[in-house]
Amino acid sequence: MTSPLGALRVRGRAGSADRRTGSGQGRGRRSLPVLLAYAILVPGALLFVAPFAWLVSASFQHVGDIFSWPPQWIPEDPTLDNYKTFFGIPTESTRSGASADVLRWFANSVFVASSITVLQLFFNAMAAYVFAKRTFPGRDTIFLLFLATLMVPPQITLIPNYLVLKHIPLFGGNDILGQGGHGWLDSYYGLILPGSVSAFGIFLLRQYMLTIPDELLDAARVDGAGEFRVFWRVVLPLSGPALAATAIFTFIYAWEDFLWPLIIISSPEHYTMPLGLALFVVKNRTAWDMLMAGSVVATIPVLVIFMIFQRHFIKGISLSGLKG
Repeated sequence: MTSPLGALRVRGRAGSADRRTGSGQGRGRRSLPVLLAYAILVPGALLFVAPFAWLVSASFQHVGDIFSWPPQWIPEDPTLDNYKTFFGIPTESTRSGASADVLRWFANSVFVASSITVLQLFFNAMAAYVFAKRTFPGRDTIFLLFLATLMVPPQITLIPNYLVLKHIPLFGGNDILGQGGHGWLDSYYGLILPGSVSAFGIFLLRQYMLTIPDELLDAARVDGAGEFRVFWRVVLPLSGPALAATAIFTFIYAWEDFLWPLIIISSPEHYTMPLGLALFVVKNRTAWDMLMAGSVVATIPVLVIFMIFQRHFIKGISLSGLKG
């Protein structure tokens, strides 16, 4: 005859076995979607990484081996001459296409992209705070007008922006009426200030700031904090992930922008990296070896920025209402 304690032990072992069986079946059911997701994502990731991998490989190859077929993913005779020639360092095979202005292009791109990023973070965050946490007549209507500008192709505004910059009063030889000179054309002002505000950045930050409890802001006001102090000491620190996501978007866009600098910049001392790389692409001959090396160099800052802020970037996207 089985004792009550023995019966309880038997039931306990049977329940544990049932739970293990059930959890195993659950893992089996969950593993199929996971395997299917990996089967789709891994080939897709390889497809997107392959061009960059070939770019890096080609930057270490001689110009005669770059377009060999099949492609050489691992160079048989790797060389650093492409990078040395790109930076203007003399080599045994240095050609006249070597550039001595690469560091200036790089410094210009860093200055312009960083300035645009800082200005956008400040102005976009202030506008987003007003749209998210302040109440005033016409707030929602104005915000919808901001969003409507996202549907306007940027090519449409190129000529109006060009004319506005050309006729800025008292700059670039212009008089008080904005006539007689070139205004902000061919200057850092023209490269930076038109991109200092973004409707998309305002939208992204507003969606995140809506999740901040109003009680925190009210508590700060009760303690005597003004609106700007509430914004600076309470809202901004809590919006770190969204600010990081906005910074990455803005920096990458400003770093890779080619069309706008091409239109307004005419002096080589204001060239950015995209404009400088375009000098290696000519009508009858393209310096592919130096172009590959320069493209790798121009991509490194973007990768570094993304690797540093990737966690904040993913968190900001997932918490700001933009995830699928």
